[in-house]
Amino acid sequence: MDMDGQHKTLIALGSNLGNSSATIRQAFVALEDLSQTPISKSSLWKSDPVDCPPGAPCYINAAVSFSISRKVQAEVFLRQLLKIERMLGRRRSGLSNESRVIDIDLICLGSLTQQSSVLSLPHPRAHLRQFVLAPLNEIEPDFIFPGLKKSTRALLENLPSSEACVQWTEA
Repeated sequence: MDMDGQHKTLIALGSNLGNSSATIRQAFVALEDLSQTPISKSSLWKSDPVDCPPGAPCYINAAVSFSISRKVQAEVFLRQLLKIERMLGRRRSGLSNESRVIDIDLICLGSLTQQSSVLSLPHPRAHLRQFVLAPLNEIEPDFIFPGLKKSTRALLENLPSSEACVQWTEA
């Protein structure tokens, strides 16, 4: 899970406003600049909005994994992800689960577990969300979630969710 001097980093991406697939591809490019290794990218997935305001459009989701130095502090790395969101047009109103141009969530940073007002690792709801686990399973099926002691594959297979989440190709 943690390689010599590096953390395996798992990130989930989602978008349901604008040209979602293009925005996610732009995020892939920006994330490559943060990585010390080539990034692994999932395909795009389409999912129903979960716990969103009524009438919210479907999401396009994806996931990436790569390695970063263990010297990088989790909060500093989170700020870099938030900067990429802003660069791609994300504006936060404070409304929970609102539609968005881009959402970049830090799911896991190696085996690090953390609870703070700024960041919780692993992401506290990732293991409950098909739209996170399905793309992650495509690229990191054997990754063991810290604290849960289950792989991405096992979490996805045992998910009681009835969410619609399918691989998506543009028409």
